[in-house]
This record gives sequence, C-alpha cells and structure tokens, in this order.
Amino acid sequence: MVMTSLKFGTSGLRGLVSELVGLPAYAHVRAFCAMLREDGAAGPEGEVLIGRDLRASSPLIAAQCAQAVADAGLVPVDCGALPTPALALAAMRRGAPAIMVTGSHIPDDRNGLKFYRAAGEIDKADEARILTWHAKLALAALPETSTDPASEEAMAAYRARYVAFFGDRALEGLTIGVYQHSSVGRDVICDVLAALGASPVPLGRSERFIPVDTEALRPEDEALARQWAGERELDAIVSTDGDADRPLVADETGRFLRGDLVGALTARFLGADAIVTPVTSNSALDRPGLFATVVRTRVGSPYVIAGMAQATAGGAGIVVGFEANGGVLLGSEVAREGRRLAALPTRDALLPILSTLALVKREARPLSAIAAEARFATALSNRLQEVPQDRTLALIERLDAQDPTFRDEAFARHGGVAARDRRDGLRLTLGSGATVHFRASGNAPELRVYVEAPTPEAAEALLAENLAFAAAQTR
Repeated sequence: MVMTSLKFGTSGLRGLVSELVGLPAYAHVRAFCAMLREDGAAGPEGEVLIGRDLRASSPLIAAQCAQAVADAGLVPVDCGALPTPALALAAMRRGAPAIMVTGSHIPDDRNGLKFYRAAGEIDKADEARILTWHAKLALAALPETSTDPASEEAMAAYRARYVAFFGDRALEGLTIGVYQHSSVGRDVICDVLAALGASPVPLGRSERFIPVDTEALRPEDEALARQWAGERELDAIVSTDGDADRPLVADETGRFLRGDLVGALTARFLGADAIVTPVTSNSALDRPGLFATVVRTRVGSPYVIAGMAQATAGGAGIVVGFEANGGVLLGSEVAREGRRLAALPTRDALLPILSTLALVKREARPLSAIAAEARFATALSNRLQEVPQDRTLALIERLDAQDPTFRDEAFARHGGVAARDRRDGLRLTLGSGATVHFRASGNAPELRVYVEAPTPEAAEALLAENLAFAAAQTR
C-alpha cells in the first residue's frame, strides 16, 4: 500500500502538493463526478464550477480538475480565483456542483480540494462515496484541456448579495484596515466595504502566499495589526484566510477577536434564535438567555451543517453556525427591513466581517467595548506542527482512559480533572474551572491545543504549559 498525506479532514481533501498534483487530483475529481452521475446531481447542461485560491500550485491543479470533469462527460466552468463562499453561492444560484482548489490556511507546499453539490458542501457520507469510487476507477492518463472563465459573474453575485442586504450606507463613516496578504478575497472585501459607505485602507498585500491561520495567528500578524492601529485611526482591521471562508477581525487597538466571538456577534446582529458551533467554541455561549438554542458539534463544517439541519428541524427560525476558527455558515434565510439574505450553508468570511462592523456602526461604540460586553472567558489556542495524528491520538487515549494516575498527576496543580468530553479529541474541565482541549487537526499533521481561563495571563500560562506538555509527550 502506498502511503500518502491526502485525506478528507474538517473541510475537504488536503495534502502535500507533490502528492495531489497530477493524477491524484484528477482521479478524486473523476470519483466526485461519478458520484454526481450516479445521483443524477450534475448541474444544468452538466456544468461543474471550478474555482481556486492564490497558491502557486492552484492553477495547475484547477486545470487538472477541469480535465477530469470533461473526461467524465460533464462541462467544466472556470470561475478563476475567487473566495470559496463566492464559488459556493454561484453554484447554488446555477443549481450546479462545484470544486474549489484551496489549502485554506495551511502552508504553500500543501493544497486541497473542496467539493460542493448544488445545495452546498458535501457531507461525510459523500466523502466516503468519493473514496469508494476512487478505489473503483482505473485511471492512468492525464490529458490537457481548457475552460471558459466565469469568474466575474460569480464575483458580481457575491458582491451584490451583501450590498443588497446591508444597504449602501450601512458602514458610512467607518475607516477599516484590510490586511490583504495573499487572500483570494482581498479585493472583493475592499469593494464591498466601499460600496457600503466605509473607507477601506488596504494593508500588507503580498504576491507570495502567506499561510494565515485564523485559529493560530502568527506573532508577526498580531504585531502588524497593533502597528497599523497605532499608526492610523482605524475602527477595525479585517482579513481572511487564504480562500476567504474564515474571517479575521481586530478591534480599533489592533487586538484580534476570536472567531467564536465574531460568530456570536454575527448571530446577534442577524437575530439568530439558534446557533450551532463545535465543542471548541467558548463556554460562554452556553450562558442562559444568550441564544434560545445552542447545538454543540464536532469540529468541521460538515458537522456544523448537520447540526444546522437539526436546529431547523427542531423549529428554529434563524440558524447561524460558526466555528472557533471564525467560519460562519448561514443556515436559513434572514429578512430585515424589506431585504432578504438567502441561506448560504458554507463557511463565509464576508458575512461575519460585515455583521460585526454593522454592530459598530449601529451602536456607535468601539468594537473593543462591544467585544468586552460579551463577557467571554479568555480562550486561546495554538498548534504543534509536524505531529503525526497517531501520536496525538495516543496522548489523548492515555489522558482519557488508559492511565488515570498519569492524568491526575499532569493536572494536579490545577485541581486535577473534574470532567472529560470526547466528542472531538479530549476536552478536560479542570478542578480550577479552567479547560484544556487536545485534538488532532483534520487538515494537517498538527496537534491543536485550546484553553479557557479566567484571565488573559492565566490563559497564556495554561496554553504555554500544555503546548510544552504535549510536545514532550508526542516526541
């Protein structure tokens, strides 16, 4: 058996570029098309939309995906470089499936494929079927093809979606820094902010791919935000990850808000009566009276999508899903002042960015004050890179069941372990009331560590302690 880094994780197929480019990308797309044909789920005229991010490897992989679509007897539609949610919206509007070539936030030597049916992102059952078809297909050739660009149509619809709902004066008077780096959404964010009356200030544009991870920010990104906030009078600084489906929002001081807080503010602005969010999101979300319904899931957009369907079936009117990494999914239509915003059940960065800024405008208060009012516990997260998943799982098993003495000794200075949650990785509630959560990343060989504590200082110390602990145990 040939070992490969390619696998389905929390959102799509990802792995090393060297193991994806060529026949592997082609074969997985042929398998996706075979599943669509089996279900009679190809789009009008057999269309399959294809988009990509700004990684160096993405144009070639997108061309190989297009060839696979054509060889499957379907019609590839080249949407060019655009945000993942813009591609998903275009696919839903055309009633067609789609493929996004992106590695999101992971380094440039890796890439991936995200698959969409006409109704939205594929689920875990679809992933299993793609792998089954992949195993059935005998493929050995990779011919060349060409496609017709349809990028501007998709981008225009994405812009229009938010300008029509928020209104052309929604952000009037706000000055917003836009950290552009190598995000595929860097220009459309500025366009939409300007259309809504704000003054966008482009910052930090890069022609080299920068792997900005909204869940584990690089120190240099945090330093840049503080520097820009100190040099300019900005009401906020916004950005996204590489494929623009996860937001970054910093307040007027340059301090970044966690993604789950941004998601909660978005849900509040939209008037959600139900939120769906993974176990890694802040425990403050479960506070009585904040939202009528809170559904907790495993980490990953397919699980959040399933949870949104559960909330809708339970009678919820406005359902908003979000993750600690910032991605926000709209599970139902929102109507306000004669304007309607259609559901978009895929991670999107622009909706939470605009919703958070609209709160600043509506309440005429600094974002830092609005964020503080939410009274979230101080929550931090980071990662250990190049940690094989089996080592992470071995640590989790030892902490959970195999060795109670080891677990108790490891957290003795924090009052031991009061409770354990195995819905995704291992989340430990300590005797002190703080929490520590270990899980293997679904997208890369990384061990993720999440903590909550009463103060920023305590959270920073707890995170550093447990990163060091996990590193020692997984060597």
